[in-house]
Parts: sequence; structure tokens; C-alpha cells
Amino acid sequence: MFSTIDKIETLRTAKAQAILKLTPQLVDVLESRKGPKGDAYEIARAAGILAAKRTWEIIPYCHPIPIDHIAIDFLTDTTEVKITTTVSAVWKTGVEMEALMAAQVAAITLFDMLKPMGAEMEITSVKVLEKMGGKTSFKEKIPQDFKVGILVTSDGTFAGQREDRSGKIIKERLEQFGIKNLDYQILPDDKQTIREKILKWCVEGYHLILTTGGTGLGPRDVTSEATQEIIEREIPGIMEAARSFGQDRTPYAMLSRGVAGLKGKALIVNLPGSSQGTKESLDAIFPAILHSYKMMAGEGHGENPKSEIRNPKLEKK
Repeated sequence: MFSTIDKIETLRTAKAQAILKLTPQLVDVLESRKGPKGDAYEIARAAGILAAKRTWEIIPYCHPIPIDHIAIDFLTDTTEVKITTTVSAVWKTGVEMEALMAAQVAAITLFDMLKPMGAEMEITSVKVLEKMGGKTSFKEKIPQDFKVGILVTSDGTFAGQREDRSGKIIKERLEQFGIKNLDYQILPDDKQTIREKILKWCVEGYHLILTTGGTGLGPRDVTSEATQEIIEREIPGIMEAARSFGQDRTPYAMLSRGVAGLKGKALIVNLPGSSQGTKESLDAIFPAILHSYKMMAGEGHGENPKSEIRNPKLEKK
């Protein structure tokens, strides 16, 4: 089964359609709502709703989804019925399979309700009309010549006593998004040294500075303090999102003291020092964090542009 552990919950919506072709005589029976088995529309609507809810029981790789809304509409003319379904959920995976299942089962139910009057029917054109939600719906442009600084703060790593994993995770993730202009540095847990390096990157026009390490409760954890002395505008929501995402996976996420904010046009974000904490924080805040550059350019939220940042892993359901 495809893992959804690393996915964030977003509003997911999908629309699907199935078409039932039938004779004008059967249309008359359908419209009368007095067929031999009763009101075919309402039975088909109920069947479609049930089918959407139980999709995961039938299709092996579908996940159980807490569906928030299902709508099934019928548009009938003299030779066909268009069944359109809409399914919505705030969850980690898309709901297009649920919408497809609802459309098909509603069409099959209409067929079953009308077949005592004649079997001259055909179900066609089953397809997804629309799909929204997930990280692929929040793609962002990045500024031209986008520069990123990755700063690992650790006495042990700086001394060569410990291999860096978190900084490499950040680097690999950014490269997946097509970000290549990266500076990667390792420094000891010294507040003044950390502060000077971050300020230097800000002066040199770096757009994004990601630190890893020094956000815990240890006596040498000072990255958060160094960052607090630099930033001019704090953005608390970034770390709130990261800690919330992490807290759902480990109770220790609440102990991270990372901060995020702006120094001029440079966005500075403190990530945890652990490799798992770094990975989960990146899952939580990317690619949505890149929307900040559009806002800083005075463009507000507006419509999400067609992305120039692509991650094949995010194209999956």
C-alpha cells in the first residue's frame, strides 16, 4: 500500500462523470420517478454515496478516507443521463477514485432500476473531470537566481566526530525542487559565529537560509537565539506548521524551539537537528513556504501560478 505518512492534510476535491445512454421510452420512465422498482434517481444517488464511502474496500490501493461531502447530480435529455459526482475531504490523498466509483455505481444502479422495462442501455464516458488539492495544487514560482544557504550547527559535526545527515537531507530535497544555487556550511554551536554567517548570507542576497541544529534544550543549543537577534519580522506560522506536523508523529516535536522570519528579503528558518525532524519539517512547509516570495513582491496570494518547481514524488496521489 502506498505510504501517506509524509503527506500533509489539505482540502481535496474531485469531480467525475459517467453517461448512461438509453431509449426515449426509458427516459420517460426515469423522469416519471415511478419505475417498477421505484424512484431510480434517488436509489442511484444513495448507491453512489455508499460506493464512494466504501471505495477503499474494493480497490486494494485506496486508503480509507474521512469524506466530508458527496454530491451526485443527474442531467437527463432524450437519449442519455449524465451522472456527475463531487467528493471532498480534508485528508492526505486525493478523492478522484471515490468520485469515479460513485459515478459508475450510480450509473449501474440506474441500469438495474430500469432494466425490467428494457435493457437497451450502455454506460460510457466514465472519467475524472477535475481534481484539486494536495501539494501539486500549491506550486510556486521561485525568484530568478534563487540562492539558498544551508547551515548545519553542531559542535560534534564541525569537529568531524559526527557525520552530517540533516544538512544533506535539506540539500537533496531542494535539488528535487530544481534549486541548484546552494551554499552548504557546517559551524560549531557558537551564537556569534552562527549570527555572523547568517548575516553574511543576508548581505550577499541569499533568498532562503535553512539552519539545522541548535533548536533544542541543550546548553549549547543557541541557533534559535542567534536567529532571533537577526530577524526583523517573525513568521510564527512556519514553525507552528512544522511542529504540528511533527507532533502527530512524535511527542518530542513540541520541544523544538526553532523560529522563522525575515531579514530584509531573506527568509530564515530553523529546522531541528535530527534527520527525522528535518525531514518532517521539510514535508510540512515545502513547497508552500516558497509562496512567501510572491507575497514579498507585493503580489499577495492571488492564483497559484503554473509551477516551475517540480517534484515527481508529489505528482502521485
